[in-house]
Amino acid sequence: MHITPWCPAERVSRSVGFWLLAVTLLAFYAAASAFSPLLVVDQHRWGFTPTMLTTIFAVYALGLLVALLTVGGLSDYVGRRPVLAGALIVEAASMGMFLTADGVGLLLVARILQGLGIGASIGSIGAGLLDLQPSTTSRLGSLLNSAAPAAGLGLGALGSGVLVQYAPAPTMLVFALLVTVFLVLTVAVFFLPEPVAPRPGAWASLRPRMAVPSQARRSFLAIMPCLVATWAISGFYLSLVPSLAVGVLHIGSHLVGALALTTFFSAGTVGSLVSRNLAPNRAMAVGCVALAAGTGLTLLALVGPSTPLFFLGTSLAGAGWGSSLLGSWSALAALAGPTERAKLFAFVYVVSYIAFGLPAVAAGLVIPSLGLRATTMWYGAAVIALTLLAVLIAAVRRRTPTAFSGALAADHPPCRGAAKAARGQ
Repeated sequence: MHITPWCPAERVSRSVGFWLLAVTLLAFYAAASAFSPLLVVDQHRWGFTPTMLTTIFAVYALGLLVALLTVGGLSDYVGRRPVLAGALIVEAASMGMFLTADGVGLLLVARILQGLGIGASIGSIGAGLLDLQPSTTSRLGSLLNSAAPAAGLGLGALGSGVLVQYAPAPTMLVFALLVTVFLVLTVAVFFLPEPVAPRPGAWASLRPRMAVPSQARRSFLAIMPCLVATWAISGFYLSLVPSLAVGVLHIGSHLVGALALTTFFSAGTVGSLVSRNLAPNRAMAVGCVALAAGTGLTLLALVGPSTPLFFLGTSLAGAGWGSSLLGSWSALAALAGPTERAKLFAFVYVVSYIAFGLPAVAAGLVIPSLGLRATTMWYGAAVIALTLLAVLIAAVRRRTPTAFSGALAADHPPCRGAAKAARGQ
């Protein structure tokens, strides 16, 4: 949907506004992963079970999904600034709750609020980066929409790990800093250029609309194994890898567990950048092969155990994650026209965040009976099976293109621009 700027009084230049939005997106995702190295610390402090640990992690996805499906497109009607300011206030409140938490109950509420905050911000920031990018033909907005989340997740985990390992009062300092960051950004948002004029339809936009176009359903099912595998592996790293570093690799340093997360998501950023010019189906296939190989090496490292092999596998899995995630979302964007895309991506978000949170909770349920190492083996084996299924489907599609005519559009060069635009929505 094209939105005509209404020429408000700009407080900062478009260029400054663009980079302010990029920093804000980075901050949201950094906060999302900053909590992961602290999960093990909180588990030791309050003695909750592995099931509760993964539940605390997963309720974030629930809050995020609710926000995406309701207020995700609200900024098209009331403006970018009000929605983003509201999301930042919610995020600051969640960081404040983490700061003052004295038990599991507040952690659960804080994680839900955190998911609501980031879910409300994604649509506004993504659209704002496209509104304010240097030119209408620039790819910078789409590139930042694709790369900033993984970069932010890596930076957040690393920063949190350093503070947890070396700083005083780490469970408080991390969130005190984040509260400050989000309050400063809330003030800064009011100096942004506002490219959207308020218009009717805001209340109607809050009603979730989900659908897969009938002509795209077979292709959607073909992309599903890759999509589910990529979201499941990211949920695994964010929820269980810090525990693996302590319980299986026998590493006492919280920084090393955080470095594993940073390695994974940094490699994901590199993987998405390297594969950004590949056709979506090729990016998915290459990414899935790398993801399967990296996950296999990671599981092999846990048998040893071998920390160097664990980091090698994590790097390869992360690169595959970045490539396959970018490819799957680009392919999905090409399955629907402009009037169908919002409903399609609403459905995709539901599938993605179920894959992100539910397997982690299931792992938490079986850890008490199977143990952390065995549960990780089964989890990794399931991810490998999904990625290999995705590669097999890709091979069949190349041999029998008429069976997947809708998905072939994702390999057609003119569709790449639409795919990139959709990633920036």
